[in-house]
Amino acid sequence: MSEFTVTVFRFAFFIILWLFVLGVAGVLRRDIFGARRGSRKSRRGRSKRSAAPVPSPAAAPRQSPPPPAAAPPGGGRSQAHPGAIRVIAGPLAGTSLMLSGAPVTFGRAPDNTIVISDDFASSHHARISAQNGAWVLEDLGSTNGTIVDGRRIDSPVRLRIGTEITIGHTTLETQS
Repeated sequence: MSEFTVTVFRFAFFIILWLFVLGVAGVLRRDIFGARRGSRKSRRGRSKRSAAPVPSPAAAPRQSPPPPAAAPPGGGRSQAHPGAIRVIAGPLAGTSLMLSGAPVTFGRAPDNTIVISDDFASSHHARISAQNGAWVLEDLGSTNGTIVDGRRIDSPVRLRIGTEITIGHTTLETQS
């Protein structure tokens, strides 16, 4: 082979090698930080989901409860309070738990109500508790976050029937 051909092959190999390295870096980034969900500008324009943030009780003085929220435009979800939670995807799929009055906790630690054996779940990941007559989900400072209806939450959210909660590779849904 001529020296020119060898140089072209070396250059092509070099480019392919760097494409492989960049692909591996992209996969690692998605595994660590999660997939991108669109640009920041497009997220602002979306309408609010039915899981509305709930203010913390310490932040505001005790007042009468606000009037019930109007139904979402699609009318898809009921405004009623859920009575059960069911695992719809993940290793525990099919498991159901009635919401009674005691807080329900999720995570890897054995003292949780629902133990999620997943590397993407924290030992004490999230909690559902009754507040002001409604069920409220809060993330307990987990590393990978808690996703409610496709959005990562950073404050407690009120749960309605049909709300989807994702913790690691496990997806739960509230039911009547």
